[in-house]
Amino acid sequence: MNAYDKIYLDDAMSNLAVMLDYGAMAYGGAEMFFNRFLVSDISKQFGKGNPRYIAGMSGIELAEKVMEQTGGTPVYAEYRSSGKSAVYWAGWVLAYLQWHTGCSFERINGWGVTLQFLIALYPTHHEADISKLVDTAAEMMTRQKALSVNQLKRQRKSSGLTQQELAERSGVKLRMIQAYEQNYQDISRAEAATVLKIARVLSCLPEDILS
Repeated sequence: MNAYDKIYLDDAMSNLAVMLDYGAMAYGGAEMFFNRFLVSDISKQFGKGNPRYIAGMSGIELAEKVMEQTGGTPVYAEYRSSGKSAVYWAGWVLAYLQWHTGCSFERINGWGVTLQFLIALYPTHHEADISKLVDTAAEMMTRQKALSVNQLKRQRKSSGLTQQELAERSGVKLRMIQAYEQNYQDISRAEAATVLKIARVLSCLPEDILS
């Protein structure tokens, strides 16, 4: 299911491309800026197809908002996009991939389609139809999901508990247990108290449930 109406797609692709390209130039490199983007609310709103972000703001304005939200200091840097850099292309195709899959940027990144992965594809994919990129990204995500073992789910099943029982005994909400097991939320980023509560119920060490 697509993330939002296709009428916004061209704007979204162009704006994300400029945001990453400008962000990489003005704020210390592509990887550093992209990590800021992933933890910002901008990535979530963009992924939901909020028109204010995907079409109502320029890529440079988006970059400045990312810096504001992640504790950085926005700066003005002279920028003229040629639309030909590897970072620009990576942002352009990433917006398409997020729209096409309907998955969050964070999840796409966690499944192996990182900014570095996309930049590495630039020499072989940037002149090809975007469907080739989608196929390549899909192969990577499938491999990563197959390799990913959810340790919380494994420990819970070994203890013979249902998700509901684990939630009741630990005091952690059922929806959070489900999110951790389905990799919608990263349990390694949960509060220490939450991890400890779950580990105690499962009679294991905290590190045993960190995927």
